[in-house]
Parts: sequence; C-alpha cells; structure tokens
Amino acid sequence: MSRQVFKLPDLGEGTVSAEIVAWHVKPGDVLEEDQPLVEMSTDKAVVEIPAPFSGRILTITGKPGDVIAVGAELATFDTGDTAESPLIILAPGPAPSPVVPAPAAANSRERGPVRASPATRRRAQEAGVDLATVAGSGVGGRVMPEDLGRALPSQSVAAAPAAAASPAGGVQEVPVIGIRRVIAQRMSDASRSIPHFSYVEEVDITELQRLRAHLNSQAPKGAAPMTLLPFIVAALTRALPSYPQCNAHYDAAREMLVRYQSKHVGIATQTAEGLKVPVVRDAERLGLRALAAEIVRVTTAARDRSARRQELSGSTITVTSLGKLGGIASTPIINMPEVAIIGVNRAVERPMVVNGTVQVRLMMNLSSSFDHRFVDGADAAGLIQALKDLLEHPATIFTAP
Repeated sequence: MSRQVFKLPDLGEGTVSAEIVAWHVKPGDVLEEDQPLVEMSTDKAVVEIPAPFSGRILTITGKPGDVIAVGAELATFDTGDTAESPLIILAPGPAPSPVVPAPAAANSRERGPVRASPATRRRAQEAGVDLATVAGSGVGGRVMPEDLGRALPSQSVAAAPAAAASPAGGVQEVPVIGIRRVIAQRMSDASRSIPHFSYVEEVDITELQRLRAHLNSQAPKGAAPMTLLPFIVAALTRALPSYPQCNAHYDAAREMLVRYQSKHVGIATQTAEGLKVPVVRDAERLGLRALAAEIVRVTTAARDRSARRQELSGSTITVTSLGKLGGIASTPIINMPEVAIIGVNRAVERPMVVNGTVQVRLMMNLSSSFDHRFVDGADAAGLIQALKDLLEHPATIFTAP
C-alpha cells in the first residue's frame, strides 16, 4: 500500500477554512487524477476540488456542513491501488455477482465517480437525474451540459413518480450549510453592525421605457432584449462621482472609509442556493449594450455556479431588483463592506398630475439603504435625486458630464 494524505489546499483570498458542501466519493472508490473529489464552500463561492492523484479512497474527513481548516487532512489515498489493480477484499462476504460489461456509451462509469461540472451536477440534481446513467461526451467520459440536456426529456418523466410518492404534510429539515450558511451569517452581521436608514423616492420612467422599447426594436438579430437594469446601472455610474462617500467600503479593522473611483457594481441575484452578488467591474467604462451583456453574463454565471471567485467579490455598491416581484417599497440590507445599496421596485402605471393635467405615467420606486455612520441623509437624498433626474431624462445618461 502506498498511502498518500491530501490536505485542504489554500483556496485563495486569505481563506483559512472552508465548509464541506458535498462529497463526490466514498471510501473504496477508485479515482483518476483530476476527477471530482469534493465541493467546498468559502465565503465567496463553491469550489470543486479535484483528486490530486490517482488511487483508491481510504478515508474522507468530515460530512456536509463541517468546516475544515486549510492544511487539515481531507482524504487519504492508496495510490498503489488504481482501476487497473485487482480489488483485494479484506472482509469475508458472499461471492460477488458476475459483472456485465457496460455499453461503450457508459464511458466505464463503474471505474469511478461521474465527471461533471458543479453547474451540471446542480442541474441534474434539480431535475432528479442520476448522472451515472448519462453518457458523457467529454474527455474521460465527462458529462457535458449538452449531454445532460439530451437526457432530460426522458429522465425527468421517469423521475416524476418518485416525487409524487413523497409523503404529504410531513416536516422537512433542511441543513443550513454551504452558501446558505454564509448568506445567513453575512446578513446577520450586516443587520447587527450597520445602522441602516432607507430613502424611498418615486421615479417617472415613462420616457425611459419608450427609449428602451425603441432600442430593443433596433437591436441586432439574436441580441437579448435589454431590461431596465442596464439603464439604472449606467445612470448610477453617472451620479456617483458627486457622492463618492456612497461608492465606498468601510474597513472595520483599520477604521478606514475607502472610497473608489471605479464603479464595480454588484448585481444582487437570486439563485437556487440563495442570494449572490456577482460584480460588473468598471461599469462606467461600458457602453449600454456591453453593460447589458455583462449583467446577463455575470448573473447567469452566478446562477449556474460557473462564476469565478473574483466575479463574486469586490463590488463597491450594489443594485438589487426583483423585477415584477419588486413590490411598492423595500428596505434592502447593505452588502458589507459597502455603505449603500440601491433597491429597484416594480414599475406600474399610475395616474399622475403633469403640467396641470392627469396623465397615465409609468412609475417606479427606488428604495435604497445607507450606512448612517458614513452617509448623511442629505447625501443619500442627493444621490437618489440625481439618479431620479437621469432616469426621468434618459438622454442625459449618455451626454458628457
């Protein structure tokens, strides 16, 4: 036996520990180098850690929800026992059943765990698909997203009876682990340590909606239609230079307010794992269509778990919107260490008095929160009023300051 110990590696950005989200192996499994070993959650993202070498798993340390320190033992391997080595049975037992050779499309799946990205695993789990039954077309039998897509129509129907058979009216206990635990801790810390105050203002976006509709009608073939969000982010980047204290971080350890010239705008995004904040970096440098495309790219990456760690950190101010579910008003919680968050509520038509006459206008509220330690009420109101003026006169978003 050639026993090798694998310790949790440094996952970057000062990480000192990580939480186990899911093991892809169990003792006795044989892996090849770079096959998925375990998913670990840091305070930024879920990271899939591959096997560092080939061999048979002897032991694994911890279960989902356990926190492991960087440098602590994570798993042990017998690197002398590979898929080509005969399996030595250490305990007596019944004779094994004859092994029926699998078809070629199965990619020798019996030799080790299924190879697939975290996003593919998540999609399969939500659809109730056993990845071991999906023929992978990637290197080493890796299940690619398109492989799963081809399997979904037939697999999802087969999975339906199992879901229907679940008992009604039961109690389900859901462990708070992984990203959900991180979200809960960060929300608690923010609510407890930041003296929030909110400012709500209504905005007439009738003209903005007309501009948006026109630009969408002129969009290149195949381009995704623009939502209101890129216009709001573009306007925010124009308003912030006059209110630099709102585009800042509070470094509590140094008791220092750090103001940023660049506008790295976080986009609060609902995912299957909870709320994530992917970042549009240097948003002020992007044209409107590029900004819209980047918002789609980073939010999609957050939802399918393909976002890199650096894409989920570093925002200097956050925009949060629930679209049609946005309600009339809200009190968003600030994304620490930022000091401001801009909340976008639902757009609705309302009768409004305009120049002495009653007109139907498309109205939307901005419900934003600020850290009262560093942002005074007048500055918060000034920023939102500047944003309101830009959105109500959308041509000014694109004119020189």
